[in-house]
Amino acid sequence: MNGAIRLGTKVRTLRRRDGLSQIDLAGKLGISASYLNLIEHNQRPLTAALLMKVAQMFRVELDAFGEDGEGRLAADLQEIFSDPLFGEHPLTTADLRELASNSGMARAVVALYQTYKSTAETTRALSSKLYDGRDFLGLDPQHLPSEEVSDVLQANLNFFPELERAADAVRLQVRLDRGDLFSSLARYLREERGIEVLVERNPSDRSVVRKFDPEHRKLFLSESLSTSSRLFQLAHQIGLITASEVIDGIVSRSHLTTPDSVTLCRVALANYFASAVVMPYDDFLRSAESLRYDIELLGHRFGVSFEQVCHRLTTLRRPDAPGVGFHFVRVDVAGNISKRFSGTGIRFARFSGSCPRWDVHSAFLTPGQIRLQLSKMPDGTAYFCIARTIRKTYGGYGAPTTLMAVGIGCHVREARKLVYADGMDLGNLDTAVPIGTTCRLCERFDCEQRAFPSLEHGLKVDENVRGVSFYTQPGAAAAAEAAMNARMPVKKRGRPRAKR
Repeated sequence: MNGAIRLGTKVRTLRRRDGLSQIDLAGKLGISASYLNLIEHNQRPLTAALLMKVAQMFRVELDAFGEDGEGRLAADLQEIFSDPLFGEHPLTTADLRELASNSGMARAVVALYQTYKSTAETTRALSSKLYDGRDFLGLDPQHLPSEEVSDVLQANLNFFPELERAADAVRLQVRLDRGDLFSSLARYLREERGIEVLVERNPSDRSVVRKFDPEHRKLFLSESLSTSSRLFQLAHQIGLITASEVIDGIVSRSHLTTPDSVTLCRVALANYFASAVVMPYDDFLRSAESLRYDIELLGHRFGVSFEQVCHRLTTLRRPDAPGVGFHFVRVDVAGNISKRFSGTGIRFARFSGSCPRWDVHSAFLTPGQIRLQLSKMPDGTAYFCIARTIRKTYGGYGAPTTLMAVGIGCHVREARKLVYADGMDLGNLDTAVPIGTTCRLCERFDCEQRAFPSLEHGLKVDENVRGVSFYTQPGAAAAAEAAMNARMPVKKRGRPRAKR
């Protein structure tokens, strides 16, 4: 679903939405109806002046003409229609692009498919529960709230200037002691808000690590929290108390559909606020650049965890002072994605498993060690990625431990800004690990880890020939590579040879 922005299609959609004919709209824009017809069919460019007129006339922000929203919808639709459910109803790339241009209809299709997937999961889960005879009351496999919150973060490119300003305002009021930020924030709550911060040594419920009692003005934090987590939970609660109106404003404009989505979104935004308090934008960006994005050194400097640094790196999107653009993903040992954000344009699977070749999955093979990967998507786009496992535990000896892996990555063109790229041959993409989004959308035939056949080529089995995996087709890899190169933009195939 790569390609140019279809501005003409967007104009046609807006015109039809308001019930205008081409003659009516052309008259308002001061152009001929025939020229407007060419624009709507992407045969003539939409100039900046006309773009401004269209935006004002239809009362939409210029961001509505951006590529990211439509690109994400197109990618979601491509993944949806890769489901074997639609095997007898194939759609072309042009069909999906046309559907994505009608954002209302496209979102309705995505919502319908999400409901279908949720219902199917519920049915399977209920069948399992009924089979082993256990109680299945309270079963709630609905994943829609987390998906909606991920969409909110993605739509805002994980940058919320109003939360940055709110965090700066709190920092101005706090007499900060960089050596003991926790005490500074606790003193602020006590003196400015009349809230006492208490660290519980023997909590009655060890599963609760933070609890705010608004009636008695007390905030309880568990001693089982690490120093960095305790600081972060304190800053999180300050965000819910001091930036509630700002958070509500973001939530209200985000078109969330369920109460659970609203609550989860408030938690995510309070986490953002906490990061901005503990790692202020300008100071953190300067440190990241001076330390060449060394995640562990940044964690030591700001007293935060590896994952918290990775999260903050994805938020450095201020137009006048941007950092390196990163994508972020967190997975568990089963490969389930619990957090994701694409600041690089990389596509994450929403309805199926992700590519097992991503370094974030192989990080489990070397717990606690940083793994590096130069990777290349089927369209030739290359990324430089860093991954490491993280261990979360609350309590002492015998307490359960959760092992997850987090990964961040950037475009290979920005990789030299990272200390991790030193000594790596980033110019030789022949050494890059070939990755994809998900098996059904990947055209690589030589992947020994393929779990499903490609949507485009289907399953073709020769009982007398065995490839590196059941779904590979011996002899077809070269043909697939040639087909991908043929579709790849010329600028991504490498530089032309100089004439002698």
